[in-house]
Amino acid sequence: MQPRSVEELPLIGESPAFMEVLERVSKVAPLNRPVLIIGERGTGKELIASRLHYLSSRWEQTLVTLNCAALAESLLESELFGHESGSFTGASKRRAGRFELADRGTLFLDELANTSLGVQEKILRVIEYGVFERVGGDRSIRCDVRLVGATNEDLPTLAEKGQFRADLLDRLAFDVITLPPLRHRREDIDPLATHFARAMTGELGREVFSGFSAEATEQLNNYRWPGNVRELKNVVERAVYRLEDPDQAIGEIDFDPFASPYRPGQDSSSPQVEVQDVPDSAIDFKQHISDYEIRLLKNAMKENRYNQRKTADFLGLTYHQLRGYLRKYELLDG
Repeated sequence: MQPRSVEELPLIGESPAFMEVLERVSKVAPLNRPVLIIGERGTGKELIASRLHYLSSRWEQTLVTLNCAALAESLLESELFGHESGSFTGASKRRAGRFELADRGTLFLDELANTSLGVQEKILRVIEYGVFERVGGDRSIRCDVRLVGATNEDLPTLAEKGQFRADLLDRLAFDVITLPPLRHRREDIDPLATHFARAMTGELGREVFSGFSAEATEQLNNYRWPGNVRELKNVVERAVYRLEDPDQAIGEIDFDPFASPYRPGQDSSSPQVEVQDVPDSAIDFKQHISDYEIRLLKNAMKENRYNQRKTADFLGLTYHQLRGYLRKYELLDG
């Protein structure tokens, strides 16, 4: 829970979508208001929370973080608000919670959608009145905390379903910063990959990173990155450490570390093309063929680790023919 500087947590990128996020962060950071950060896994929600803290007037105080999905409800309540000695089995002494530890600083609650309605009600009370009670206690404790929440869920929809408190959502959503996934900020893939590669090169005690080949760069830029920046970091670091000759550029990217003919549950034989019988009822022939081609292209790309040249060879196409099909079905950028 020690404070970390913005420099230790670099935010790299020059794409318009990313720059817009940084501008929003800079504007809202000085205000003593709650902020919600929405984004897919691996998009850097904790980095944005850190930037909000260190660009605020609270930067000299503590930034406390908690992943709400990592604890059961009973433990989460104790972790947030603390507990008194003897309040439950194993509570041998009084313990301060995260709200108490973050007094005059910032509390970042990740995976906020995973909290129960009961915990949400207590969080709402802290936001509204600045007071709470420890578990097993009856004395109100005052605290001055700026709350930053994060989730990859659609909170308004959850609120409509009664799965998230609408009044808490109203209080948290003074401003909502939605982080773009990496597939929507492709201009940032190259600088991010280079940053992670150079850092890994240094960690391995090597002097120089020799770069990526044109083919590897193409692979990086055409992959969908479902795990976003975190996945990119893992993929690049793995490629650097597996490089047999550090003086050579990285020639190929391995996106799936689980890929193996010996993986449990996998058939080591060549992949089989799905064959379907003629349907019983009338169909839209053109749409049926289009759907089949899309499915075949996606499966072939996955089988060849999103290397387009290998995929073209795999399908018996030229590279430019494959690119034409990918453009036709809008599969180049996801």
